[in-house]
Amino acid sequence: MFYSLINPFIFRLNHQVIFAMNHFNHIMKAFITFLFVASVTLLPAETISVEDFGVKPHSFKDAVEGVKQAIEACKKHPDAKLVFPEGRYDFWPDKAEKREYYVSNTTTETECPSKIKHIGLLFENMKNLTVEGNGSLFVFHGKMVTWALDHCENIRLQNFTVDFERPTMSEITFREVTPNVIVGDVHPDSRYAIMDNKLLWYGDQWLANENNYFSILTDIVAGTELYSSFSPLNESKVTELKPFQLKFEGNFRDINYQAGKTLTIRDHIRDHVGAFINLSKNIQLDHITMHYMHGLGIVSQFSENLTYTAINITPSRKRTIAGFADGMHFSGCKGHIKVENCNFKGLHDDPMNIHGTFLQIKEIQSPTRLIVRFMHGQTYGFPAFFENDTVAFIYSKAVQTKGKAIVKKVVLLSEREIEIELSHPVPSGIHTGDCLENLTWTPSLEVRNCRFEMTNTRGLLITTPKKVVVENNYFYRTGMYAIQIACDAGSWYESGEVRDVLIQNNIFEECGYNRVSGDSYTIAINPENHEVVKKHWVHRNVRINGNTFKVFDDLVLKAKSTDSLLFENNIVEHSNWVTPLEKSDNKESNFPAFQLENCTNVILKNNTIEIQKPVVINCMQMKKSDLKAGKGFQTEIK
Repeated sequence: MFYSLINPFIFRLNHQVIFAMNHFNHIMKAFITFLFVASVTLLPAETISVEDFGVKPHSFKDAVEGVKQAIEACKKHPDAKLVFPEGRYDFWPDKAEKREYYVSNTTTETECPSKIKHIGLLFENMKNLTVEGNGSLFVFHGKMVTWALDHCENIRLQNFTVDFERPTMSEITFREVTPNVIVGDVHPDSRYAIMDNKLLWYGDQWLANENNYFSILTDIVAGTELYSSFSPLNESKVTELKPFQLKFEGNFRDINYQAGKTLTIRDHIRDHVGAFINLSKNIQLDHITMHYMHGLGIVSQFSENLTYTAINITPSRKRTIAGFADGMHFSGCKGHIKVENCNFKGLHDDPMNIHGTFLQIKEIQSPTRLIVRFMHGQTYGFPAFFENDTVAFIYSKAVQTKGKAIVKKVVLLSEREIEIELSHPVPSGIHTGDCLENLTWTPSLEVRNCRFEMTNTRGLLITTPKKVVVENNYFYRTGMYAIQIACDAGSWYESGEVRDVLIQNNIFEECGYNRVSGDSYTIAINPENHEVVKKHWVHRNVRINGNTFKVFDDLVLKAKSTDSLLFENNIVEHSNWVTPLEKSDNKESNFPAFQLENCTNVILKNNTIEIQKPVVINCMQMKKSDLKAGKGFQTEIK
């Protein structure tokens, strides 16, 4: 009787004890698991110093072998950190890693048959790595790719400066210029020889091709660059007055040489690039200075999610040029590109270019199988499509999308041609001569708080259909358009019809001085479509809002084949600056401040425009209903 009375109580007590013990066990297991995870998480990443492999700062010895060993050691440790103690490190091409890379927008088969590159620091098939420079200076010799990331993921490079002992750019500053005699000072970083009264430029294991010079005249005070020529000096008699001071005797009457300005001279061939990011993902560059880059600049090709912060591409040691060509070049990338707090100064080409690549249809083998071809001479040889990518069929003459398909199979037939199998047949209206565009490999883009200056070409080229924000930047005296939105299927074959672009709170000062008269617009939306299709526009949804324009010739914006273009809350001021091409301020010119061609849904409102001529909007192939303009505009419909 007693046990029968207390048994339920004992059962409940045991059940509660067992439940409490099980609950305690669960808590303890969770706590132990937490401690284990925390201990793993909080363990410092493996730090590997290049000094452990015999690489010493300020030794002036070739660091290539030791750095290669240090990089190899990093592959054995997850979350490794490769450290360079502060100092100078030198890199020569002799023992550097060599790889065959086909790089967009570089060289033709004739210009450079070999695509073998010498890479100073090669990071290949690596993940979760930080490279800490600690403010070090990396000095390169000869022709090299300074660093490359190939098939990498989650990589961060930070806190170092790159320069060349002998840049492949030569510079001579004129101290005296007359019709028959020129005296100039060669920059100490430029090596030269005089043979048979002729001047030759040379460097570490290279000699510039005297028949293939490309020259730009720079003015460091005005911050300008002009196309020029070395031919008059090349054809003259040269003598050395003293080391690094030369006298030229010849005919200098019809050339733009001027005392105080610097002629910068290079070979034409882009046989290397400044740095290369290839088929990589989640890459961060932070506080890196590039004082000189040979060939095309920092090239990011078919890579994903790129964040570049505080990158300074600027010259050093009183040189005027930091880049042989572009500053940053993005070809066929995807995910998100963020460029913030960067400076671009002293380039022979565009500071930034973002685009894809159209491949032309050469043969339709079946409704779903095509042979396509790289068309531009300097772009070929790299993978342009991958299985499961989405592609668009492009009617080339109008740059018009006719349909889409999924890539099922890709076969590389040659460096130029690719066979591609698609999920859907070729749509009506697409024939040989039209193009394919890879829509999967297109990025969104942010460019914020950057400065673009001292380039003879454009500031920023944008061709991508994903969201674009260009905000709080300063464009100062870019030689051509500060911003260009192009897209063409017949010349450079750079693809990307824009669909969502915001250009906001930027300053544009005296841009476009290097353009021919009447085309020095600050912003140009100018796709290269050679056929107008009714109710088709190449670009759309471009908003230009809250910017300040300081224009010397009162030309602000031109746009072609654009739907939904907004120009709102901007300030436009006249500048009295006289350009190097000695343009007038165009007070009496007939060129309109705004030039529109085949556009629709265009709105100009709430702008403050104070220029010296009537504010004309010239509209071609448009109706009155395509444009809504506020007060103060004169509209011409043609």
